[in-house]
Amino acid sequence: MRIKHAIFDFDGTLFDSMFIWDTAGELYLHSVGKEPREDLQGVLKAMSLLQSAVYLKERYDIPLTEGEIMDGINRTVEDFYFHAVEPKPGMIEWLEELSAKGVKMCIATATDRYQVEAALIRCGMRQFFSEIVTCTEVGSGKDQPLIFRRALECLGAERSSTVVVEDAFHALKTAVSDGFMTVAVYDAHESRQAQIREIADVYLMDYHDLTAFWEFASA
Repeated sequence: MRIKHAIFDFDGTLFDSMFIWDTAGELYLHSVGKEPREDLQGVLKAMSLLQSAVYLKERYDIPLTEGEIMDGINRTVEDFYFHAVEPKPGMIEWLEELSAKGVKMCIATATDRYQVEAALIRCGMRQFFSEIVTCTEVGSGKDQPLIFRRALECLGAERSSTVVVEDAFHALKTAVSDGFMTVAVYDAHESRQAQIREIADVYLMDYHDLTAFWEFASA
């Protein structure tokens, strides 16, 4: 099997959690007495947490540091990660299969580490991943390849044996442009499905039928 390493996104890929971020920015702005503009959700969608904090501070004239804004956003969503978020159906079974075949896995995510750790531990999934790499830690969003390169280093892997699994078009585009093999998984919160199908090596509607993936992995 040519795939020996896998870099997984978290929200929308491993876990059915994208909807919480649809309103996180809006809820945070209301909490500090600011009225969000109509385009807020679309603007923040491709940003890391730090990039979002910088944007909110500048655009909405929030008299707090970027770190304080990040903490505020995290408080807005953290209960969801600690107590409610669930993996996508079929995901755990796929991770078990990959692990049994010796595939080494890590996570590359825009969500902060402590929230990801909490959800993984609660759902009995932490053991599948050797490392968690976050956009905050590398100082870059997924519009740049740094997080995928850092994850590759953590895995001790080469691009030729590594696949990036993502649901978001902007992240997939970055990974493809940087020479990674990619698996795209459908998530209702990503509207650009036609573009995703065009650039991904494998496209999955869900994790119940993995025939396309195993055929690609074994080619």
